[in-house]
Amino acid sequence: MSNAFNARMDRRTFLRGISASAAGASLMSALGPIGAQAANVGGYKAIVCLFLKGGVDGHDLLLPYDQASYNRYADIRRTFMDADSGLADGPQRSRSALLELSPLNAASFGSRSFALPPSLGGIHSLFSAGRASIMANVGPLRTPINATQYRENPGLRPKKLFSHNDQQSTWMALETEGVRFGWGGRFADAAVVSNANAQPAFSAMTFTGNEVFLSGEFVSQYKASAKGAEDFREIVSRRFRNAAQGDPAVEAALVEHYSRSADAPSNLFARDVASVAQRAYTANAAFEDAIETTPDFATTFPNSGLGGQLGAVARTIAARGSLGASRQVFMVAKGGYDTHGSQATSLPGLHADVDASVTAFFAALQEIGVENDVLLFTASDFGRTLTLNGSGTDHGWGNHHLIVGGSIDGGKIFGEVPPYDLDHEYDTGRGRIIPTTSVEQFAAPMGRWFGLSESELATALPNLSAFSSPPVFV
Repeated sequence: MSNAFNARMDRRTFLRGISASAAGASLMSALGPIGAQAANVGGYKAIVCLFLKGGVDGHDLLLPYDQASYNRYADIRRTFMDADSGLADGPQRSRSALLELSPLNAASFGSRSFALPPSLGGIHSLFSAGRASIMANVGPLRTPINATQYRENPGLRPKKLFSHNDQQSTWMALETEGVRFGWGGRFADAAVVSNANAQPAFSAMTFTGNEVFLSGEFVSQYKASAKGAEDFREIVSRRFRNAAQGDPAVEAALVEHYSRSADAPSNLFARDVASVAQRAYTANAAFEDAIETTPDFATTFPNSGLGGQLGAVARTIAARGSLGASRQVFMVAKGGYDTHGSQATSLPGLHADVDASVTAFFAALQEIGVENDVLLFTASDFGRTLTLNGSGTDHGWGNHHLIVGGSIDGGKIFGEVPPYDLDHEYDTGRGRIIPTTSVEQFAAPMGRWFGLSESELATALPNLSAFSSPPVFV
């Protein structure tokens, strides 16, 4: 072996490098189901998290439509309105351009009404058809809190508010950066413990980067891409990849060398490497075989990063029989939402990609007859301020999110929509709104739908008891 493979390598470094790959998923799955079997895992169900990285502006997603609210919104965001009027594709925020929503629970909001921007026309159609809903003003909370409590008792606030990394982690795992397990991974744990999947490696799958959302105690995320399973160079550490330098012969030698588990080497490092690598290759081969034998969709996905990710999720779901899966949690992501500047011009295009990708995804699910068995939801670091910093917005807190699926209580706006105004009981300043629904309350109905028992739900969402009963949207 070349010294490039031996220099400064140790067992812990190698295992850390592969822990979030196909190899890591296989290693964790090999531990086997542990504990009592409790989750209901009949049939097939999947949850898809679409994470909008950077902090999508919910004020620019769910807009006010009644005249009084709209006038106040337009006054606060006058700079946007002026920039919006000059957009090449026409105004996106003028009241006449908005797509009015007619929620089935409109009476809950009195004389207030709401709309989506024209860039979300597909989502609007799904909402009108009862296949999409909106969870209003959701975000990380330690306890229910209002603006007075926020100012007078900082200890009630979540840790490290307004920090991208920490709030992404809190959305995904209910704690700031450094936490080990995400609630999506905990949901997958419950399924694996109840023997939901013949091949547990495919219980939690990411088509974006490795994220804590999918990390569980008994499962580790299987990382794939829009093109299929990760190849050998993506599984092993950077040091090995650099040594191989893309040479097929070197790669083949590495595969053969590190998968010789039958040799049962006495060295602990060698045994770990061989065992993990062998499982990784087996999982990758199973995944590739399943995907390659899955018929193409008639639905065309957008030629974008998100379109490719959701297309890959749809193909994986279509291959669920070959993969032996009855419960799966997926994660996809789209960046670009840290809109401190030029928001009026940039956000409509970001919305349009989400709209086209999600509507194509739902159409593909309909093709294979599982639209009632899959639930997609959006998440993001945080919302943004209602006031402007010039041509953009700054980091906020509470946010409005989408829920899509055939089994949801569709065509409704759940939760509370704070006034599109300043200095109210949920405004911490500048229209940075305090969530009125916690992440736990948002997640709980999904967990119950997924099949978790109440004890499993308490494990996955340990602070759920701090809040009232969540809005039941599924």
